[in-house]
Amino acid sequence: MAKPGKNGSPIHVLHARPYDAGEAYERNDLGKKLAAARRLRGLSQGEAASRLAAFGIRIGLRGYAKWETGETVPNAYQLLALCRALEPAEGPAWLFGEEALNAEGQKKLMQYREDLIASGRYKPAALAENNAVVWREALFSRLRPSAGPGNFLEEENFEKRLFPASSIPQGADFAVCVDGDSMEPVYRDGQLLWIRRCHRLRAGEVGLLYYDGNSYIKVYGEQPPGEELLPWFTDSEGQVFPQPVLISYNREKYPPVPVHPEKGFAVIGKVL
Repeated sequence: MAKPGKNGSPIHVLHARPYDAGEAYERNDLGKKLAAARRLRGLSQGEAASRLAAFGIRIGLRGYAKWETGETVPNAYQLLALCRALEPAEGPAWLFGEEALNAEGQKKLMQYREDLIASGRYKPAALAENNAVVWREALFSRLRPSAGPGNFLEEENFEKRLFPASSIPQGADFAVCVDGDSMEPVYRDGQLLWIRRCHRLRAGEVGLLYYDGNSYIKVYGEQPPGEELLPWFTDSEGQVFPQPVLISYNREKYPPVPVHPEKGFAVIGKVL
């Protein structure tokens, strides 16, 4: 479109293409932009997920991958953290509108940005010494305790990984990732959780629990044992102990599971 200027010459006015959120969602525009920004930084999906921990977002590889595929979308705060973690050369503007540069142009822009930083004359605030991220080594389980069918957690399935020290709660012994949707909306699939080893939980506390050959992230609950199980929960002095119950936050889909004494049950740790 053109309109006359002060001297009578036409002034060209550019209008952005009309935006349709529904169409953008169907095309998975956000997921594609996340993937492009991550690749530009030379990061794997796991490395991108780990970077988010420095900004208070704990999410595992599977949870992050779902953002790129469009199965789920990040919330507003997660999106702000992504802008900082992926550090695209053009800043937050990469999320909006059409990219002005093709992939090669974006790569050159990134290289130029890195050269400016390396010169010492231009340094992003995030790189200032007082904002430097301190990393700490901690144990991480390669197997996921499931919020659905479960995976058995064994010592040989641990490995050491680096995490931002500020993201590790005091008293944490190791980290695991949630697998499944039974603990939504509090804990989501792929979310990183920190565990402190212990053998007992209070009713209402969330823990890593072993039951019938599998491990689970569940709310620990208790209930009076039924008549048929009463002998199992009664000691020699006649004292009756409560029956443990595995409780999901998503109760509509996953009802509580009372622990049968013959199937084996143990508390592995508490979610911090």
